[in-house]
Amino acid sequence: MLRGSQFLRRQGLETGDGVAVLAENHPYTLAVFWAAQLAGLYYTPISIQYQRAEVQHILSDCDARMLLAGDAHADKAAGAPQHLNFDIDHWPDIIAGEPESLIADAAEGAEMLYSSGTTGKPKGVRAARPGAALGTVSDLFKKRLALHKIDRDAVYLSTAPLYHSAPLRYNAMMHRSGATSVIMPRFDAEQSLRLIEQHAITHSQWVPTMFVRLLRLPPAIREAYDLSSHRVAVHAAAPCPEDIKRQMLDWWGPIVYEYYSGTEGNGQTAISPEEWLTHPGSVGRPVLGELHITDETGAELPPGQAGSVYFSGGPRFEYYKDPEKTASAYNDQGWSTLGDIGHVDEEGYLYLTDRASHMIISGGVNIYPREVEDVLVSHPAIQDAAVFGIPNPEFGEEVKAAVELAAGFECGTAPITEQQLIHYCRDRLAHLKCPKSIDFHDALPRHQTGKLYKEVLKRPYWEQG
Repeated sequence: MLRGSQFLRRQGLETGDGVAVLAENHPYTLAVFWAAQLAGLYYTPISIQYQRAEVQHILSDCDARMLLAGDAHADKAAGAPQHLNFDIDHWPDIIAGEPESLIADAAEGAEMLYSSGTTGKPKGVRAARPGAALGTVSDLFKKRLALHKIDRDAVYLSTAPLYHSAPLRYNAMMHRSGATSVIMPRFDAEQSLRLIEQHAITHSQWVPTMFVRLLRLPPAIREAYDLSSHRVAVHAAAPCPEDIKRQMLDWWGPIVYEYYSGTEGNGQTAISPEEWLTHPGSVGRPVLGELHITDETGAELPPGQAGSVYFSGGPRFEYYKDPEKTASAYNDQGWSTLGDIGHVDEEGYLYLTDRASHMIISGGVNIYPREVEDVLVSHPAIQDAAVFGIPNPEFGEEVKAAVELAAGFECGTAPITEQQLIHYCRDRLAHLKCPKSIDFHDALPRHQTGKLYKEVLKRPYWEQG
């Protein structure tokens, strides 16, 4: 890390400058992050899934003065203001000649992270760089350590891409605590169980789609691995269907913790497994900021009524170079939102309904896709599901579903014909909420962090009119 920070300085980068990284999941990816952190830089990881135009957009938008790109992605780096193509395996060789000493003006850097672009172009979230002495940590950091029982003896399984905020921040938290990280190059359900046994994993992080894939493993595989070291499994990024979470708790025991937050870092809720069992479906109570549920006019709603979810009292943020989008995230009272719909109960526990942008309005009735998706995913033949609105000449929109089948199942064979899936939903939901039609896909367009690109599925129907 020390040599890495010296290397970045020798490239002309100064405190407050930006460096971007386009590389695979690898332990040395985190070494580059720490080099930037020690040098007081803004660090922007870029998804390796992005195409050249998307990479160029982020590079231009974030004002990075340098791009470190893995050799496999050199073509996407063309045109970057200053870039180094390198084999991530050779990072130690690249910095070998640098002094192993702290730079003279070392200070805390900061991440500048981008949304995954599920509803448009990725947006950069830029927080104020702390500029504090090295080792300075936030109150939220301290709360997470206590909540998830993290200490220097922890061994953390990192299952998701390091260009996403949650795994990057949790790995950083582990390293600051003196703990060990085990990095998966890419997620594989059985391999994750193998790694828990092999490395005596104590902590891990997941998204709901990973839980679904774990639960779809044959019982013999699920039972083949010793998971007794595993004490805390954290999940976030997307709402988890109640049935899926209950199955994970039945399998792993009361070690499944959940939180709700965003790249923006404006607030956070958290819930323990014990709390969830008494408040099923909740994403917890605030651990950062205060919760508010408002109606369309901005008036605060009482417990039990669904509305827009806002946080007050948390850190402010801005969407870099997009003052209009930043302004739209705040109301007149200075509260900020991630665009989600939900309600709180009498005890202050938050329940998410859906994202406002995903809501379907059919014949004047509001339909929340997540409720339908949870039902579809509960079917043993369904690996993944997306529900969205498509044009209807009479009702404005109608409910459409797209599904990905679990291994061993084929479209059109009982019990997974389109009509049988529709009837499966109608047995469990009001008919107006149920899909009118279902498309079968080899794989749904999901970001590796678990976020679903619904716009990709919706666009052809709306372009047809």
